[in-house]
Amino acid sequence: MKKQIVIGSRGSRLAEIQARSVLEKLGNLYPGVKFSLSKIVTRGDREKTSFLPQISGYGFFVKELEEALLEGRIDIAVHSLKDLPFQTPEKLLLAAITRRLDPRDVLISRRNNLEKLPAGSVVGTGSLRRTVQLKACRSDILVRAIRGNIDTRLRRVSDGEVDAVIIAAAAMIRLGWQDKITEYLSTDCFLPQAGQGALGIEIRSDDEEILALIRLLHHEPTAQIVGAERSLVQTLGGGCSSAIASLGTINGNKLRLRGMITGEGGVVYAAEEGNILNPQEVALRLAEKLKEDT
Repeated sequence: MKKQIVIGSRGSRLAEIQARSVLEKLGNLYPGVKFSLSKIVTRGDREKTSFLPQISGYGFFVKELEEALLEGRIDIAVHSLKDLPFQTPEKLLLAAITRRLDPRDVLISRRNNLEKLPAGSVVGTGSLRRTVQLKACRSDILVRAIRGNIDTRLRRVSDGEVDAVIIAAAAMIRLGWQDKITEYLSTDCFLPQAGQGALGIEIRSDDEEILALIRLLHHEPTAQIVGAERSLVQTLGGGCSSAIASLGTINGNKLRLRGMITGEGGVVYAAEEGNILNPQEVALRLAEKLKEDT
């Protein structure tokens, strides 16, 4: 077994926390191995002012990490699963998906929860998915496109630049900032991005030694659920920054998958159920249902 293994992470505070959580788990499992962290700046870290739907190109937040893997500069890359494109590059492998944290979105506000925000209030988000659902829920709210790390977005609220922002619950939980959350937004109106709340661990496909280590971090129920969510978005032709949302839940051997897409009549929601052993089939049926309703 290798005596030193390098784990790659984006440079943000949240990304580092996520990568260190993986490092600590592996360190506890394999005390004889030295694990270290390498911070890698991605295009997403450099271009902090661009609105995500306007940005083209593969793997806005992951490409540089994948290049470091292929070049052997790191052995493991830790990603927010919601940032990972659906197709894994040749010679790389999505080796593990971690147990998911709360997949919901949350509101951080200076004043009230979403229902009580006065008409004309300004809510900041860089997500087209969040924007269309917010406008469907509160058409009298103004949306401002913002980018930046979590600290920057929260500062825009405290400085009064916006009245509130919408952020992934899992991000606030990992940062230990649950006390800053004004409201957990209901999934009746705010379905999350596919894979939100889970981490994806990527390695070189021919690295059997690393694969054996990483397998212990894999959480199969989460993998089944987010696999269905990602399949739905992919079938509908969406990507990581598209206005398509999905959320799966498991009850026994049943998978319930809900989805959201925009059509000529506005935001459309639908749901489908099926056997958890056939998540892609459930996703395909739901995609067809959503297409029919748009």
